[in-house]
Amino acid sequence: MSAAPDVSVVIPTCDRPELAVRAAGSALAQTHRDLEVIVVVDGPDEVTTDALGAIGDPRLRVVVLPERRKAPHARNVGALEARGRFTALLDDDDEWLPTKIEVQLRLAAGSDAEFPVVATRLINRTPRADSVMPRRLPAPGEPLSEYFTVRRGLFYGDGFIQTSTIMAPTELLRRVPFTVGLRRQQELDWALRAIREDGVELLYAEEPLVLWHQDEDRERISLQNPYEDQLAWLRDSRALFTERAYAAFTLSVLSSMAAPSRQGRHFRELLAEARTHGRPGALDYLTHLQIWALPPALRARVRDLLVGRRSTPAATASTPEPVDVA
Repeated sequence: MSAAPDVSVVIPTCDRPELAVRAAGSALAQTHRDLEVIVVVDGPDEVTTDALGAIGDPRLRVVVLPERRKAPHARNVGALEARGRFTALLDDDDEWLPTKIEVQLRLAAGSDAEFPVVATRLINRTPRADSVMPRRLPAPGEPLSEYFTVRRGLFYGDGFIQTSTIMAPTELLRRVPFTVGLRRQQELDWALRAIREDGVELLYAEEPLVLWHQDEDRERISLQNPYEDQLAWLRDSRALFTERAYAAFTLSVLSSMAAPSRQGRHFRELLAEARTHGRPGALDYLTHLQIWALPPALRARVRDLLVGRRSTPAATASTPEPVDVA
């Protein structure tokens, strides 16, 4: 390819050749075809590179890193390699529905912002049920840190952003790289930092255009609970949150990470953190209590019963855990 494409797609992967091929295939099958797909292999991985090489599409490019440094670094490398004006991010265990890039480019074209960031709803697919997230989109003038974190019910998914839904100007992704070493909240951390830049507007496509596969018997970053690391990140990132958002995040996301330890000191520590540096509401306290009172498996079953459904007509690609697990 000689001319720069409209969109560069960046897919970080490592040791998951079948998933990488599936993700790349969903990107190459987009109705908007003027794109390139950059798969960044996080460390030498001959099986994955061979599987991707068999695709045979000239729009696909594979970049193999000399050593493993995790997905945030791989995304940053992909953004540096990108030739398109926009870069769309896709995790290797997710899929896009065919019109995703077409819809996002149309929304970006209608924005007057210098740096329009376009996200979409997604289909959260678990072995038990499908649900569409986020359940609502940002209200006019709503602080985005509150949109992402403040609940209107006891379960996550009211406001939400996930990596595979994001398309952003390539220049912005280079200016605001992903935080290397951060194990959870990678997209939340990036989004909160990006929207502070001049000329940035966050837009959402109303339809779900991503399949977020939550295979609960497979290891994934979103199922890990690095409580101490996340508390340190939150404290370092306090300026990114309103007081209301800080308290909501503390008593939901961090609470869900700490609860499996059953250590009362963490329960009290989080209450103190939310009260000292945030402004918790009644629902935040109730969320904190139910996370500690109910086993995670029971919470998941109740959540899926209330917000999920068994089938999703929009899921026409081949046959997903969010910011927290409550």
